[in-house]
Amino acid sequence: MLNFSSCNVTDPGQALPQCRFAGSFAPLSFLRCTPRAVSFSFSRSSSRLTLSPVQAVLSYRQQVGSDAAVESGSGSLADRLRLGGLTEDGLSYKEKFIVRCYEVGINKTATIETIANLLQEVGGNHAQSVGFSTDGFATTPTMRKLHLIWVTARMHIEVYKYPAWSDVIEIETWCQNEGRIGTRRDWILKDVATGEVIGRATSKWVMMNQDTRRLQKVNDDVKEEYLIFCPREPRLAFPEENNKSTKKIAKFEDPVQYSKLGLKPRRADLDMNQHVNNVTYIGWVLESMPEEIIDTYELQTITLDYRRECQQDDVVDSLTSPELAEGTETVSVLHGTNGSATATATATATTRGDQPGCHQFLHLLRLSGDGQEINRGRTEWRKKPTR
Repeated sequence: MLNFSSCNVTDPGQALPQCRFAGSFAPLSFLRCTPRAVSFSFSRSSSRLTLSPVQAVLSYRQQVGSDAAVESGSGSLADRLRLGGLTEDGLSYKEKFIVRCYEVGINKTATIETIANLLQEVGGNHAQSVGFSTDGFATTPTMRKLHLIWVTARMHIEVYKYPAWSDVIEIETWCQNEGRIGTRRDWILKDVATGEVIGRATSKWVMMNQDTRRLQKVNDDVKEEYLIFCPREPRLAFPEENNKSTKKIAKFEDPVQYSKLGLKPRRADLDMNQHVNNVTYIGWVLESMPEEIIDTYELQTITLDYRRECQQDDVVDSLTSPELAEGTETVSVLHGTNGSATATATATATTRGDQPGCHQFLHLLRLSGDGQEINRGRTEWRKKPTR
């Protein structure tokens, strides 16, 4: 993960505004507007081109023969109906979503799976808006030619307030280069009615050969295709030093306190990359959470490290245990609540003054047969708010 910060502030509350683009929201019709004077240089063969991101969109679509019309700001029907588009400088993408009834849980608020699916959707729409991802998740023409795909290596999501049914949220996303075989995508979520930041997320993606299923280095041709649409300077959703998105997930140790064994992928869990979609893993992780936590707490942070892909015929075990960290003590998860006084579930209650009552768990998804590790995770939970 990247350790640098693009903000010169120490207060996290001040860091977010400085790390956000100032460009106003604009639908795809931004192509008819005059963009800011932001230019990028990249090489193709022996020539040097200097283009603004908006000019690059137009030039790129002409080169790859995109089906989407760009004259007069028109695009596909989906482009015109979406409540989203590139920002004024062309370096990030924003889209608004209405929380649907089938996207909420028993509390009438969006589930963490809904949030993760929306992050994936806006990331794919961002790629489509610049001419990528016509038959895959953000794949460039060179990637499709070489049968390369992006797969998730790490996902970190923090939700400060869950949107309710019929709420409208806006998600901004952008991507950046990270390492020889990876790229980074970040998100910021806002409540449209209040302008409040209700969540942030970051992820790392690596390149895999779709035929051999082996990781592959991101070559210069692929970088040349997407870096022109990325911020020139590092821009992080989590600019704070020592933020949780960079925290290493501790190795899962026996004995296991909670488990859900024999989970099987449904056909609907498979995506266009021919494996179980990364959002499905979140649901599997939560399957082994103790009911006492699910009933009285809500998920505030989840970090997942993806170790291997899962196929349709695999059988998966979900394992969960409380995490004991420095400055914490083990107490009953229902201590001080209206829950059962005889509950035996235990979790970590942090003693830090800024996060009273936060409970932390470690998670492991592994193959039932040979025990190979599929996914390693960490979650933090806070007391459900009174609604």
